[in-house]
Amino acid sequence: MLTNSQPLLEVEDLVVDFDPGKPSSHRALDGVSLSIGEGEVLGLVGESGSGKTVLSHSILGLLPRNGRVTSGRIHWKGRELQGLSEKQLRPIRGKEIAMIFQDPQASLNPVYPVGRQIEWVLKLHRGITGMDAKAEVIRLFESVKLTDPERCYRSYAHELSGGMSQRIGISAALACRPKLLIADEPTSALDVTVQAEIAELLIQIRKEFSLSMLFISHDLGLASYLCDKMAVMNAGRIVDYGSTSQVFDEPSASYTRRLIDSLMIPFQKSKDSHGCVPPVVPPVIG
Repeated sequence: MLTNSQPLLEVEDLVVDFDPGKPSSHRALDGVSLSIGEGEVLGLVGESGSGKTVLSHSILGLLPRNGRVTSGRIHWKGRELQGLSEKQLRPIRGKEIAMIFQDPQASLNPVYPVGRQIEWVLKLHRGITGMDAKAEVIRLFESVKLTDPERCYRSYAHELSGGMSQRIGISAALACRPKLLIADEPTSALDVTVQAEIAELLIQIRKEFSLSMLFISHDLGLASYLCDKMAVMNAGRIVDYGSTSQVFDEPSASYTRRLIDSLMIPFQKSKDSHGCVPPVVPPVIG
């Protein structure tokens, strides 16, 4: 049973190797530990190749065949996820822990209308079919501020812009009312204006759906606005971890200091901004 003091998600000393046992083996994660509490947003920040996406795929059991968790534990509501079969993971993946993928177009099937694709999720995890399923899809599209949701329901992926595709991806992730949303660089493939809209949308849906979130990004400034806690990754390890203000005010790793220095501008630090410029988030967000 989950208690108030027990995290929703807890990762302990996780080690992930690719091609383990071979001369070409590579250690992607090296002793990673973190936790996310109920209603909390944790920012996972680092450069490309630092291990951020590998961690998210490890949590959901989505590692490719040549990747393997060689040690460590992943607990969801106190339950160990490592060692669960696909059948045992299915009720958790998508329903309790959902994911927004980095490339919105690639995450949608090009040969089916996007509305039908979300209907399949509703049928699988919530048992909703027929006109009730369509009505729920339209409601989800409205909740992510898609204009003309009826047209979007009938559209194929190639008929949608990048921003629209990402909103569809967010709708799919929210379809089963998950407790934890993993957002894997959800703004990186979008232009600056749309990035701002998606960032503000994530803040709104966090409140509306009472979500916990793992927000993955290479953008420290953006993460500082969205997240309660921060974990900074470098070369498969977490080099800084704590509240957002703690990581900005007292970074323990030189790598984190360099990231912060790259964002600083010459104006007085405010309690909301930590003195950095979030390049896409309007200042009204709070």
